[in-house]
Amino acid sequence: MSKPENAEIPGLDLADLRLKGFKVHAIPASTEVPVRAGRRDFYKMGLIDGDMTIDFGGRLLDIKGTVLFFVNPRVPHALVRRINRTSGYACIFTETFLNSRELHDSPLFRTGGDPVVPLNVEQASFMNGLFNKMLAVYESDYLYKGDLIRSSISLIIHEALRIQPAQATLTFRNGASRIAHLFTDLLERQFPIERSNEPLRLRSPKDYASNLTVHVNYLNRSVRETTGRSTTAHIAARIIAEAKALLQHSDWSVAEIAYALGFDYPAYFNNYFKRLTGSTPNSFRKV
Repeated sequence: MSKPENAEIPGLDLADLRLKGFKVHAIPASTEVPVRAGRRDFYKMGLIDGDMTIDFGGRLLDIKGTVLFFVNPRVPHALVRRINRTSGYACIFTETFLNSRELHDSPLFRTGGDPVVPLNVEQASFMNGLFNKMLAVYESDYLYKGDLIRSSISLIIHEALRIQPAQATLTFRNGASRIAHLFTDLLERQFPIERSNEPLRLRSPKDYASNLTVHVNYLNRSVRETTGRSTTAHIAARIIAEAKALLQHSDWSVAEIAYALGFDYPAYFNNYFKRLTGSTPNSFRKV
């Protein structure tokens, strides 16, 4: 994938990010809102001070004051509105760089979780100093900067959990809501697709039911009861979202995208995409 876009981070060197596995930078003090969200293939956490609204997985989150913000690459997000100039820092890293329990088990990065942790004056001051130190280390020639950045990320995650411990436990109204959550989480974990030769594993409600070790009828009933949409509709919407991202932000051919999404033939993908979006993949790519 050679053309990832990040409208919120001007000048971000993705090649450098993937080479080192991490990047730390100051957030540009801009009031401009990006036209569209960029594709995210990495985790991100930031210290943000401002007044804005973010679309996070279809939810509108209002951010006022100083907050910590945690981004899972599997959750689409974009800046919708920004009232004043924003300041702060961001740390971006790959899953390989921080392949740890803090990342995989943390509710801060969980699909469907709350990614925003408000800070008081004392907490904001502490985090500002920590991010500032990370930036200085990142820009230095220190031989073991990766280890120091990794330790700092873990410290920030633990401090955020200490500040907002209520996120650590998920509760469910009933068995149906639990199954629906497990399905949604499993669906999101199939994305983003990084390689065209590693196609989408789970395509149908039956595939997901088998993976969750429940009957497909129970899965379908639970998902519809909890979300108001069918399992098939959720899967289709996510496949189409991934197809659009690949068409916009990669140089893969339509055939490569079709195979990556689990279609046996490009013609099947063309028909599927047109039926759900009203345009062909090639037409969408040219827009």
